[in-house]
This record gives sequence, C-alpha cells and structure tokens, in this order.
Amino acid sequence: MNYREHLEELKKNPKFAKEYDKLGPEYEIIEQIIRARAEKGLTQQQLAEITGIPQAHISRIENGKYNPTLKQLKRLAKGLDKELHIEFKQV
Repeated sequence: MNYREHLEELKKNPKFAKEYDKLGPEYEIIEQIIRARAEKGLTQQQLAEITGIPQAHISRIENGKYNPTLKQLKRLAKGLDKELHIEFKQV
C-alpha cells in the first residue's frame, strides 16, 4: 500500500477525516515538498545545502512539526526548481 492509498483508507474514519481537513493546507505543502525533493533525488541534507535551511528544520517541516515561514518556502521552492504560488480560493 502506498502513501496515497493509506491516506484514503485512514480518511474513511470520520474523526480522522475531519482533523485531516482542518490541516489540509499544511499536509498539502508537506506532501509537495517531499514529492519535489524525491523527484530531484535529493536527501534532506542536500536540500539543506542548496537552500541554506538547516537539515533539522527541513526534517521538522516534512514531519509536520514546524510551520515554515514564507521566506523559507521561497527558498525551498527555488532549491527544488519550483515556483511558489499561494492563493485564496472561494469556499
């Protein structure tokens, strides 16, 4: 079972789904950072060297234990050869 399949299984639990939805944006950015880093074949340490963000911070960001600043998100995007887009969507 891969991550996406496991997540969908967990979301069948109403309590989990409700809490997950509350944290949706946080989980989305975490998933995007991990995916982009994996696509580039970078370790956390290599990404740290590219961005100047300590590896420990990258680890905490990817584990959901630290909310990155906008400045850090910009540095991560640049280090991953990505553009950062932030938007407000109509609910």
